[in-house]
Order: sequence, then C-alpha cells, then structure tokens
Amino acid sequence: MSKKDSNIFISLTLSGICFFFIFCFISSCGKGKTVLPVTSNTLYQVINLSPDLLPVDLYIDLTKRNSSSFTYPNPSGYFSLASIDTPFQIRSSSVTVSTGNIIAIDTPLLKSNVKYTLFITGLRSNNSIKYMLTIDTSATPTVGRGKVRFVNASPGSTPFDVTANSTLAFGNQPYRNVSKFIELPAGTYDFKIMLTGSSANVISDLPGVTVQDGKLYTLYCRGIVGRTDSAAFGMSVLTHN
Repeated sequence: MSKKDSNIFISLTLSGICFFFIFCFISSCGKGKTVLPVTSNTLYQVINLSPDLLPVDLYIDLTKRNSSSFTYPNPSGYFSLASIDTPFQIRSSSVTVSTGNIIAIDTPLLKSNVKYTLFITGLRSNNSIKYMLTIDTSATPTVGRGKVRFVNASPGSTPFDVTANSTLAFGNQPYRNVSKFIELPAGTYDFKIMLTGSSANVISDLPGVTVQDGKLYTLYCRGIVGRTDSAAFGMSVLTHN
C-alpha cells in the first residue's frame, strides 16, 4: 500500500470511529423519550368535568401543549401529538390557584393511529381530582349499527342506570366507570339517566341523539345531582369517528 493510500485509509477509519461515537452520544441523550413519527396520527382530547377546578392546561414533557385552556365542561376536540414524552401533566391555568401538577401521568402508553380522551373529574374543594383515560377506538360495528358506551364523571355520585328509548342500556354504573361499547341499531335515541333501581326518577334526559351506522359514541354525565347552578347535573355525547 502506498503512502497516499495509507493516509486515505487512516482518514476513513478515523471518520468512521468519530461517526460511531457521535451516534452513540445522540442515542444516549435521547434515551427514555418516545417521539412519534409525523404519520403516527395519534389523537388526544381533554374534557375538564370538574365543576370547581377552573381552567387547566396540558403539559407534555414539561412543555405546554394547548393554546387555549380547557374549561368546564367543554371538550377540547381532538388534536394530534407529535411526541408522547413523559410526563403528561395537568396544571391550573392560573398561578393564583396552583403552580404544581394537579394530575401527573408518567406512563401514558399511547399508540399510533389511536384516539384518546382524558376525562378530568372530582372536586378541587375536597382534593378529589381524578382522571379517566379512554381509548376511543373499537372493532367495526355490525352493519346497520353504531356503538355507544357510558362514562360516569359526576363527582362522588352513586351508581346510575341509563336507558335508550326506554330500554336499559347501561346498568349500575358507578362513579369513574367506563362501560364497554354496546351496539345499537342506527337511529335516533332518547337517553335517560336515573339512580340505579329508581326508574321512575329521571335525573337527566338527552333526546334526539342520532346513532349512525358504523360510528362510535361516548355518552357521559357531569355535574352534581341536585345542583341548579353552573355545576348542575347533565349529559352529553362525543362522536369518535
């Protein structure tokens, strides 16, 4: 080997060694973080269903994710996630309320091409703030049917029964319970909710809900039974596709 060829060989070898160490350094710095590909299509939404929590924000990997705060009782609608770096944190939008984490989720275990909803419930007044994270996908319903589930997000409530057009759809649903999806024929429904075992006492009525062929829905309750102010009990429905 000539001196010229030897120098070229040494230069290439040194370059390869440098590249290897740089790659290892970058990999080491990124260890523990999970960054989703742009095409992952992971969608997330937040619903603040705590009557006295006041507006809150979502932080992912210590960075505020939302431009508008999440206010009771409005769903944020789905937004895409470019990363799922932990932790996921819910903090008050007002530093006069709290500067710490109201909710911290260290292992969200999110997946690509899946929709999620974070339900926030409980009361700040008695330190009972909790959350429910739902997966908003399911197997395709039978042709001519849609799928519906029920979430009880009424703080501290007793179990509820829910009827669809006067037929029991969800029975004995405790606080913070997320039911399984059930199939209903496509059509228009009147959902009513009552205390379990007390069918004559309707607490809330949500008529005119359209269930479409192949669609997924979450019916949920919020507020406190018996209240007539902004924390009044009620039902709403989410459409997931």
